[in-house]
Amino acid sequence: MTLLPGIPFFALSLAMLLWGSSFVAFKYAVMFFDPIVVVFARMAISGLVFLLFLPLWRPGRVRRGDVWFMVFMALCEPCLYFVFEGKALTLTTASQAGMVAATLPVLVALCAGFLLGERLTRRSWTGLFLALGGVAWVSVSGSATEAAPRPVLGNFLELLAMICAAGYTVSMKKLCATYSPWFLTAVQSMVGSVFFLPLLFLPSTSLPAAMPVGPSLAVLYLAVCISIGAYGLYNFGISRLPAWQATAFVNLIPVISMLLGWLWLGESLNAAQLAGVAVVFGGVLLCQEWRAGENTDTPGRALAVEGVSGDAGQLPPVLASMDEALVPVRSKD
Repeated sequence: MTLLPGIPFFALSLAMLLWGSSFVAFKYAVMFFDPIVVVFARMAISGLVFLLFLPLWRPGRVRRGDVWFMVFMALCEPCLYFVFEGKALTLTTASQAGMVAATLPVLVALCAGFLLGERLTRRSWTGLFLALGGVAWVSVSGSATEAAPRPVLGNFLELLAMICAAGYTVSMKKLCATYSPWFLTAVQSMVGSVFFLPLLFLPSTSLPAAMPVGPSLAVLYLAVCISIGAYGLYNFGISRLPAWQATAFVNLIPVISMLLGWLWLGESLNAAQLAGVAVVFGGVLLCQEWRAGENTDTPGRALAVEGVSGDAGQLPPVLASMDEALVPVRSKD
């Protein structure tokens, strides 16, 4: 079915609006609940919602070779991503965490260079290091507060979360050539629920003694509006646009998270941090290389990116070698 050209862009913009609010909702929730409890609850709730509508998103068949990429995708995000981000938001502010998220387009370009064979230009490398330098600037310029006791460590953990997000984006792009983005979103919720369930019983995890209404609603919001809504819309955008173009929308997250952090949580940024924000955006924009003439109508389309040729349904050289290495393992199933 042919969609209006603006639908993927609208979906991505709405996803970024929701994601920008997620930093505030998550920060509010972890003020009362253990981060592991928050993440498991949102995964479990979203997984149950997907099960209620199973006939709408279940594919006809799943190729055995794709299962490995689905597992890798879900381990990157939500599993490891939420471990890093959940801890980061107990150490830094929602505003600073949102700014670190601005590095994701650059990191996706870097992953695409190694895994998809795309060549990064000198301009791209310059933008990469400039953006990461801006993140370091913002982090060092932050001062410790009761809400952000260790901002440098918190921002570093958020950066690790973004690296996981880049791995997820590259995997999602490959899988969207074959499967519905809503099916892949459901896989994320299911695998995330299984991954985080054992972590509830660790000695370091504090189970809630009470369920305050406000924080509980924040968890419900994260489950329905973020784990289902934002991820589903973002995955849909990835299925219709090149990965680098879809992740460029992540640049909207810092602005949204800063605004909402100021409105709802009373957070603020000093002059040095604002200068760091400008450096981050300058690096991210410098890294962007918008290419014309790409066919983005349907999943499985042909790719015409510098340094890459072939069908989107075929594995890139590095991923193909990984798939071949797994053949003996799969033959034992």
